[in-house]
Parts: sequence; C-alpha cells; structure tokens
Amino acid sequence: MSRTVISAFDSREGAEKAVNDLRGKGFEKDISILAKDDHSRENAKGTDAPYSGGDSVANGVSTGGVAGGLIGLAAGAGALAIPGIGPLLAVGPIAGLLSGAATGGIAGGLADYGIPAERGRFYEDKIKQGSMLVTVKCDDNKAQEASGVLTQYGGQNVEIH
Repeated sequence: MSRTVISAFDSREGAEKAVNDLRGKGFEKDISILAKDDHSRENAKGTDAPYSGGDSVANGVSTGGVAGGLIGLAAGAGALAIPGIGPLLAVGPIAGLLSGAATGGIAGGLADYGIPAERGRFYEDKIKQGSMLVTVKCDDNKAQEASGVLTQYGGQNVEIH
C-alpha cells in the first residue's frame, strides 16, 4: 500500500538536507516540495527571470543556487498561483496534482495526494505562514524511514497518511 509522509519546514536549509538524504536512500522520484514564492517574476527587473534575492526556495531552484537535494528536483518544478495564497513553487509529483486543483487550493490538492482535508487545511496555513512542505510517496515499509529523515532535519508536524 502506498503512503504519503508529509512535513513542514521553517528552514530551507533543513528541507534541503532532508531531501538530499532522502534521495540518497532511494526516494528520489517520490519527493515533492511545496513553498510559497513571495517574489514574483515581475520583480525581476522587467525580465522573465525569477527574482534572485531573498530566501525563497523558488529562487534557488530557478537560478540553480539551491544545493544538494532540491537541485535534482528542479526539472519537475512548476510555478502556480493559488487564489487566496498567491504564487507557489511546486516541485516533484505533487506539482501536477496542484496545477489541476488551483480552485480547491492547497488543501484540495493534498486531499488528492492522500492527506485528509482537515490536515490539508493545516498544511495550507503553514505554507501561508512561510513554511515549506516536503512530502514523500512510498510503500508502507519505507514510511517510517522517510518520517525519521524528515524529523532528523527539523521537519515539524511529520505525519504518515
């Protein structure tokens, strides 16, 4: 049976380390990241390039400045605009789910990813407050391992669904 492990990170550095460790343990294609992008492309000196200042994970992925774990996921990155939240960066398999769920918000997309609606609203609020979400889709027998890695690097509210 497939499970979803989800966690919120207040630190981009912690999320990067967790993602890098997860990739090293074979979870590479199963990792997703969701973060609020407080710097829109319009702020980039009149170009199509993303804003490159600040501490947004979107900036790092877009400019190649994010070390280790996130850089390998950049190919699956997508910029989304969710009503009531604003611009988001979704990296990994969750990007496709959320692009079709823009009207249902993050909670709606997370519900399609196996996260109960109440917890989806909780994590949507965490993103609104500036946290990053890291999710891992995996088999039952790997869920505890993924949960442990997320916790080890500062993941908060780590849950298995």
